[in-house]
Amino acid sequence: MVIKTNMTITICGSMSFAKEMLEISDFLQRIGHKVFVPENPERFLSGEWKMGDPNLAVERKTQYDLIKKHYLKIVESDAILVLNYDKKEIKGYIGGNSFLECGFAHVLGKKIYLLFDVPEIDFYWSELKAMSPVILDNDLSVFES
Repeated sequence: MVIKTNMTITICGSMSFAKEMLEISDFLQRIGHKVFVPENPERFLSGEWKMGDPNLAVERKTQYDLIKKHYLKIVESDAILVLNYDKKEIKGYIGGNSFLECGFAHVLGKKIYLLFDVPEIDFYWSELKAMSPVILDNDLSVFES
């Protein structure tokens, strides 16, 4: 698989993967790509923003307009990279926001990369498969030129 060099890539995924987002962002930048990550991963890493309270998540997403801000990063990108590690006993977890982001990317004609295969979740498996994501099997070397 040949990957365009010097791509602009938006990283997507659950904020429980904030540490991995920053590590992968650093790696991709070191090899020449421009990378966007979700807003405020440092706040999750520091514990300032806690995971798990849906009402607090709604408040933050509304107050900081996080969905629209991330969508605008996707608009400026060549591709998205979804970090879909295992979570909540789901292999290759893709949550609501990441599913939306895949849809945004698909409609915009952006390449969609998934770190792992599409999760076996009935209510969106066929939609994700129909977007023809590239499954990386946790191999980021495809981004090296």
